[in-house]
Amino acid sequence: MGSFLFIPAIFLVFVVVSGTSFTEFIYPPFSASHYEFIDNAGTFLSSRNGTFKAAMLNPGAQSNFYLCIIHVSSNTIIWSANRNASISSSGEMNLTVKGISISDMDGSLVWSTPALKSSVYALLLTELGNLILLDQFNGSLWESFHYPTDTIVIGQQLSVGSFLSSSSGVSNFSTGDYRLILSASDAILQWREQTYWKLSMDTEAYMNSNYIAEYMAINRTGLQLLGSNGTVVVIQVLLTPSNFRIAQLDYSGKFIVRSFSGTRWNQEFVGPVDGCRIPFSCGRVGLCTGSGYPTTCSSCPPTFHVSSQDEGGCLPNSPYSLPLPCNSTNNGSHLNSSAFSYVQLGSGVDYFSILFSEPAEYGVNLSVCQDLCSSNCSCLGVFYQNSSGSCYMLEDELGSIISNINAGVNDPLGYIKALVGSTPTELNNSNNPSSGERNFPVAALVLLPFTGFSLLAALGFLLWGRRRQSKLKEIKLGHVDSHSSGDMDAFYIPGLPKRFDYEELEVATDDFKTLIGSGGFGVVYKGVLPDKSVVAVKKITNLGVQGKKDFCAEIAVIGNIHHANLVKLKGFCAQGRQRLLVYEYMNRGSLDRTLFVVADQKIIHCDVKPENILLQDHFQAKLSDFGLSKLLSPEQSSLFTTMRGTRGYLAPEWLTNSAISEKTDVYSFGMVLLELVSGRKNTLRLQSHNMNDSSSGGGQSSSSSGSGLVYFPLFALEMHEQGRYLELVDPRLEGRVTREEVEKFVRVALCCVQEEPALRPNMNTIVGMLEGGIPSSQPNFESLNFLRFIGRRFTEASVIEDATERNDRVLYQESNSFPTQTTIGSRTCFSYISSQEVSGPR
Repeated sequence: MGSFLFIPAIFLVFVVVSGTSFTEFIYPPFSASHYEFIDNAGTFLSSRNGTFKAAMLNPGAQSNFYLCIIHVSSNTIIWSANRNASISSSGEMNLTVKGISISDMDGSLVWSTPALKSSVYALLLTELGNLILLDQFNGSLWESFHYPTDTIVIGQQLSVGSFLSSSSGVSNFSTGDYRLILSASDAILQWREQTYWKLSMDTEAYMNSNYIAEYMAINRTGLQLLGSNGTVVVIQVLLTPSNFRIAQLDYSGKFIVRSFSGTRWNQEFVGPVDGCRIPFSCGRVGLCTGSGYPTTCSSCPPTFHVSSQDEGGCLPNSPYSLPLPCNSTNNGSHLNSSAFSYVQLGSGVDYFSILFSEPAEYGVNLSVCQDLCSSNCSCLGVFYQNSSGSCYMLEDELGSIISNINAGVNDPLGYIKALVGSTPTELNNSNNPSSGERNFPVAALVLLPFTGFSLLAALGFLLWGRRRQSKLKEIKLGHVDSHSSGDMDAFYIPGLPKRFDYEELEVATDDFKTLIGSGGFGVVYKGVLPDKSVVAVKKITNLGVQGKKDFCAEIAVIGNIHHANLVKLKGFCAQGRQRLLVYEYMNRGSLDRTLFVVADQKIIHCDVKPENILLQDHFQAKLSDFGLSKLLSPEQSSLFTTMRGTRGYLAPEWLTNSAISEKTDVYSFGMVLLELVSGRKNTLRLQSHNMNDSSSGGGQSSSSSGSGLVYFPLFALEMHEQGRYLELVDPRLEGRVTREEVEKFVRVALCCVQEEPALRPNMNTIVGMLEGGIPSSQPNFESLNFLRFIGRRFTEASVIEDATERNDRVLYQESNSFPTQTTIGSRTCFSYISSQEVSGPR
């Protein structure tokens, strides 16, 4: 009887999965191929109401088969499993207790789900189009929604850090060159890791920058980036209500949102709106004209012609050819810069990446810009802005060129790197003895070796003479390095930046004529190198007993650190006892000159403060002297706590034997923020009516009673407590900032200067608060009480000075003191140390 009942059960299951009706569940073991389900176009699974189906499908009626999920009404594929490894019609999808696997007809595995935490009980296709592996308790083990390809649908979330990848073509599902990446603040389109569009740029996008995005989703009302577990909208594009829509990264590089109604798709949103902004819209160096879609690719830039190669695009006219990529075996990396030329693209053109990239160098001339590209095999061209000397590199891959009829005289001009006189293949063959016959003249065979020997001999004699002169000069000047047993050539340290001779830097600085700054480690001079690039040359005068090799080892570390907000170390000199560092020149000087309009002055520094923040043409900010603290010798480390910091920016932990950490720089940064708000030093003389305008409401400020020296951080704290933020603003900003903007800056600054380092935010959080991605925190008032003691001391010193006219220097030291711990009642508070003791000579 049991066997009799079992046979109909098996028959019913077979009818369910192989007939015209399908179920939303299948159970292991199960297998499906296009061949097995050919009568149903490879379909073997359907969602409950038939909105979606799963099938072994061959798009475009080709021989490439994929496991796909399809929206039935529109016949649109929203997900594919084995997109990069198609199979034949006899290849199979297998469902086992271990998960899903896809094998070709010979049994070779091409795709599978990852290892799962428990055995599979069933496979479910939901009405949202999500394919889910379930355990015996209906818990999710794996979901297709968590592994998106090029499309998301309503109900699906694209999490921060994940991305969509375009397909290579309409019927080729393999991963293409375009990606949509989701960050904590934006959705970003990239082509081969080069950004070309951001959702926040679109005029239809509404932004709320006070929160961090967690995922992107589409729903009935539009496209959204959401945070706080979906309760806060970070970016939103409102669309006409629709029950079904998809967001897709098209194989052409467009990000498209479409809705389906009746029998047709409606395109609701596309990014970028200008088709010429898609990097490869017209092939390599192809000239893209027009705006919107479709674009026109009927021409090439001047001095280029249409390429007959498969990818299309344009090539430079004879006798030039494009160099091969870096990763090619014949990339021409053995060539020197003289082998390259630069073909100008002409005026009125643009390039997609310029808007999203920082210049490789500022303040250089065109020749230097091109030399930088010539020495970098990944660089394939440059855009150069003459007005600012900004040099943009086009690296790794060349995209299309944009025709820009609105280009002005100050817009960058483009130049494409080209090989001169030979094709890349010919140049490669010329370096391969087996690549062809060598037809050298007999005279050349005789004369070339003799000429080469003569040149080598002459060069050796010149080098010997120069080295001997250098040694004699060092001995004469008493510069022989007793801590180095030989010249630089006696040891090798990888990663060293360019090495300069002392004589070169003497010439570059006109014998160290123009002094532009000074600090604890030495003095800085302006210089001009032979390539006309302007540099800042720092003469190091405080290195202890450190030897040449130790110095060079640390310079190698510093020279390998590249960051958009750090002044670049271009080179060094370690000759005899001379130690010099060559930095890029920041032509607007330091931030304090912009804020406080002061003349040149000598300041002992090694921390974060306006004097140590340098500004470029467009007010790009960079920190100077990064890494110089590494040059302190071990013998000097015991002096570290008394040597680090500058009056007004020094964190309390320096003087309380507390641990020094990155939060110490956060304190200094907070003081800089307060100075940015006020446009003045944290200590300055003001009349009381300037700080206590009765019309502003609120009572008298205890920090500003009377006239004299005012401790601005305390005044900022008091104004924060009273909500009187606009009284703190630099008068030059009047009418240009809102109360809310000032409040945000002040709150962030006060959080930074809290006495307890653990309460200070880290720099990532600070950036988030300033940019609006993170709500600004409320500082702990108990941890700010120490400012009241310092402020009281400032006021007392000011009153005493007015009454007795004591020596200004002594009072200045007293009034700029920082506390050491004592106890008053239950409160740990402070006595004071003079500013000279704080800063100390270095």
